[in-house]
Amino acid sequence: MKYEKNESGMATMTNTDEMLAYKEQLYEQFGLLGHAFSSSKRLELIDLLCQGERSVENLAQECGLSVSNVSQHLKVLKTAKLVESRKDGLFVYYYIADPSVAEFWSSFCALALNRLAEIREVVRLHLDDRDELEPIGLDELRERISKQDLILLDVRPVSEFQAGRIPGALSIPLADLQDRLDEIPAGTEVAAYCRGPFCVMAVQAVEILRRNGIRARRFEDGIPEWQARGLPVDRGHGGESDSTA
Repeated sequence: MKYEKNESGMATMTNTDEMLAYKEQLYEQFGLLGHAFSSSKRLELIDLLCQGERSVENLAQECGLSVSNVSQHLKVLKTAKLVESRKDGLFVYYYIADPSVAEFWSSFCALALNRLAEIREVVRLHLDDRDELEPIGLDELRERISKQDLILLDVRPVSEFQAGRIPGALSIPLADLQDRLDEIPAGTEVAAYCRGPFCVMAVQAVEILRRNGIRARRFEDGIPEWQARGLPVDRGHGGESDSTA
């Protein structure tokens, strides 16, 4: 491309054809992201990978798809530079390419909830109408954690808990909750969280806790939303933290 300097000294393209070619190349690349986000199953895969690294087989099981089908979807996401992969023996593991992917996904979900009445109705029917109390907000949660008068319960699978969790959270996967209620100190209120504002696991956990006489509310955000606010996250078995704050 040829450039000339205008009166202010800035470089400008010399003709309309070059400008059109530039824009075509630019928006074609933007289109790769649009294509990656055009499939509901690929969106589900991104949501799962924002919780932590997973094998192709695990993703296939979670999404109810064949391994070959999931592999094709992951290929599209990788072409768009949204995910990366590594091989460990016979298994291939995928993970989000950069924290900005999780931030974008969180913003994308917030935009969808704000703009689409259909999404708000689905959330109301499946989440809000099943919860008698308002979800606990971020500010209240942080204050209650600092006062140590509340148990923060992570009800996701252990692998996701180890990949990233809110500091101080207790891990009891939803599938184990009914059998592990005695691990929750008596008389203490519980705030349960899961994968984010559209995940039902925290709602189901709250229902189990309340049926057993335990005061409980849900924290509707998940790790992607928590990280998007620059808040610290613990990882691994030992609880090492990182933060962008």
